[in-house]
Parts: sequence; C-alpha cells; structure tokens
Amino acid sequence: MMKPTLKKVAIYTLGAFSGIALSLSVQSFAAGKEKKDEPFPVQSIRAIAEVYGQIKANYYQDKADSELFEGAMKGMVGGLDPHSEYMDKKGYADLKESTKGEFGGLGMEIGQEDGFVKVVAPIEDTPAERAGVKSGDFIVKINNESTRGMTVSQAVKKMRGKPGTKITLTLSRKNADKPIVVNLTRAIIKVKSVRHHLLEPGYGYIRITQFQEQTVEALNKAAQDLIKQNKGPLKGIILDLRDDPGGLLNSAVGISAAFLKDNAPVVSTKGRDGKAGMSLKATPEDYTIFGESDPLTGLPQELKTIPMTVLINAGSASASEIVSGALQDHKRAVIVGTQSFGKGSVQTVIPLSNGTAMKITTALYYTPNDRSIQAQGIVPDVEVKDKERTYESREADLVGHIGNPLGGEDVNSSNEDAADRVTVEAKKPKTDKEKEEDIIARRTPNPAKDDQLRKALELVKDPAQWQKSLGLAAKKPVVKKDKKDDKDDDK
Repeated sequence: MMKPTLKKVAIYTLGAFSGIALSLSVQSFAAGKEKKDEPFPVQSIRAIAEVYGQIKANYYQDKADSELFEGAMKGMVGGLDPHSEYMDKKGYADLKESTKGEFGGLGMEIGQEDGFVKVVAPIEDTPAERAGVKSGDFIVKINNESTRGMTVSQAVKKMRGKPGTKITLTLSRKNADKPIVVNLTRAIIKVKSVRHHLLEPGYGYIRITQFQEQTVEALNKAAQDLIKQNKGPLKGIILDLRDDPGGLLNSAVGISAAFLKDNAPVVSTKGRDGKAGMSLKATPEDYTIFGESDPLTGLPQELKTIPMTVLINAGSASASEIVSGALQDHKRAVIVGTQSFGKGSVQTVIPLSNGTAMKITTALYYTPNDRSIQAQGIVPDVEVKDKERTYESREADLVGHIGNPLGGEDVNSSNEDAADRVTVEAKKPKTDKEKEEDIIARRTPNPAKDDQLRKALELVKDPAQWQKSLGLAAKKPVVKKDKKDDKDDDK
C-alpha cells in the first residue's frame, strides 16, 4: 500500500474514451528500471533519425523540426492504447480547465474511435444537448473540415472558442440514412454535476452527470435539501449515474464514502505485471486533496443505511463504474439498468519540461472484491433495458483496447444477442416542441416514463425485494474466453 501522502498523486480519472488522471506533482520517471539488462534500441533510434532525415531532404514542404518531433511524440504515445495521448500546451491547459466544471465551448464529452471523433455524452443544458447531439454520434466534420485522424485534443481546440460564435458540426449516426448537420453557438459551459429531486414522500433521487472538484460537496447539499423538502429522514435513495462519463477519482471515492461505512475499501490499482498500486478507502484522507476540509461534514447519516439503488448504462464509465462497483461489492446498493462501458484503466498526466504533457495508461482499477472493470464493465443486479437506446458503444469496441486481466470475454456491442436488440421503426422527425419536451424530461426524473427509474424506485420501496436483489450479479458466471478463438486471433 502506498503511503497516505503519495495517494494524493495521480487520483484523477475522466471516463469513457478519454480517461484522465491529472497528477501535477508527478515528474518523469524511469518505467523500465526493472529491465536494466535490456539492450538500448540503437537500430530503432537510427531508423527514427533516418526517417527524420528523409523528410527534411525530400518532403515537398519544409517542415519545422518542432512540428516533426511533436508529430513523432503524438504517434508514439497515441499508439499505446485508445486513452494515451501527447498534449501540447493548449491541450494540457484545456484538460486542467475541464476539471473545474466551467469552460467555453459546446458542452460534450468526446473520444476517438476508428480514426474519427466520437461523442461519449452531451452535457445537460448545453448547446450540444439542445441541438440534439447524442451519445454515440461520430463528428465527421467540424466547420467542413474532416476529423479523420484528428486527436481528441485537436478536436476540442477547434470546438472551443469565444462565447456567441457559430460552429457547424456534421454528424454520422447509427441507423441514420444520411449525415446530420447541426449549427451551434458556443457558450460558457458551466457544468452542474449534481441534480436532485424528491420523487415522492420519503424517496429521493440524485443524479451525477460528471465527477468534478465540487461534486462531493454538492451531493452532501443535495441530500440535506432532499431531507428538508421531505420534512424528515428519507426512506430510500436512488443514485443515477447513467451516461456519466467519469471525472475525478477523488470525487468518486468521496461519493462512495457518502454511502459506505467509514474506512470501507473503495478501489485499488495494479500496475505493470500486476504490481499493487493505490488502495483508496472511504475516509477523508483518500478523497480530499491539498488540505481541504471534509466535503461530507454534516452528511445525513441515514444515507449509509437506507435502501439504495444505482442506475447505470453503457454510457456510465470510469469513475461511475468505480462507485457502482464499490457499492455493489459491499452489498450497499442494488445496481439497476444495463452493463456499463468498461473503462477500468488509470491514465496519469505527466507534465514535461517544455510545458506540454503526456497522458499514459499506468494501471488498472479493481473493485473491493478484486474485480477488474476493464473491457467488461459492471453488470447490473437487475437488468432493465432502455427501449430508446438502439445501439451501445463500449470500451471493448475501441481498436487497441486493453483486455480484461482476469480473463473472461470482453464485452462489446457485438456481444448483444440479436433477439435482445430493439427493432428501430420508421418514425416521423420530432417537432421542435417534442425535442424540447425530451430535453426537459431528461432533467426531471419521471418513473412513469422511465422503466429503469421505475424499477429502481420499486426496489427501494420494497426492502425485502431490495435485500434479495443485492449482489445478484456476483452470482452470474463469468463468460470465459474461447482459447481456440484466441489462437485464431494470433494468426
């Protein structure tokens, strides 16, 4: 186990495709110390120098050395896995800005797949959401410029800008006959990460859209406000993590701590060759940073004991999976919905001497029961499909993704049984009024129109059934990889 002071390093993670661990105090380190006897790759270095020389001598344009070397670094880091990336100064600044919960732009979490920029999830009440941008959309053009081969940082740079300025995105959507063109106006994006609602007397609902610096404190305030609205203690609570792409790891630990017993294990990491890394628990020491006060001070204590359900889907990634995995392992909550995204890798951002940074995968996350989330995700105890979602994209769909270290079949979109897929019927385009009603419905929870939420509410209202449903997913057998298929893949 790492010393407490070291646990404050590298405890940030942003989910789905662009998982991030921000660790400003981490300096460059020698990753290969244990392999001192490995020969220096002289031939490879010579080949790189030869490529550089040929470009300088024969390319039709004269390229600056800085541009060539930056391209080489991007290729070196970006080729490791879907979440590793070299960031220039602007990209690094944008990353740090995004964790604050306020920035200028369109309001969506994006990643990369098959050489194109892909929408992980639009952020609530932003230009992107109001324009109808959906999770799973590919952004194929930004202002008529193709995004093929464009990095996430480059796409972010092009989409962010001065509030009030216009931008046009061309989207490719699953089951759409032709590209979708949307015109948006940039705005200051102030992400409200926690929303709450009293569903009915005694039963509260809290939604987390992203794990940010103030999320733990905001959850505490939301819980206190729900009790005030209820005019007394709550009988049950629903935590909605659907389409939450992740965020800061210390916030994920803090949210878990709000519902778990003090000092309960939340998440651990293992690095190269399965070497143990961080081990974080439900204690202020592990979810507060830089000497801040405990954001859970004054938290209503019934949150640690009343029946609780957690809503997840394929858009729930990284930090969302850490929280749902911890609550599931401790049998504190019944997980309801569909299998989560499956991003269980740790990315550490290492600042470089020239003001840039590199984000690389350094470890994998494990739940308290030593389960790996990677490429499999969290399986709900009670599965309830969303009839509106006709296609799901997961970590295992990404080219070059890391497989699950514990074995078992990676879960991607092709794993879904054809019989379980929702048939897409031809429908008339929605009117502007209908689109507006959809947006409002997403912000105001309504069990009558939301099958997953209705089931989650039924469970917390029936303690006996809730108790029976705790940990049901743990009893399901793990689907093992077909060794014959593995051999075939190696050919």
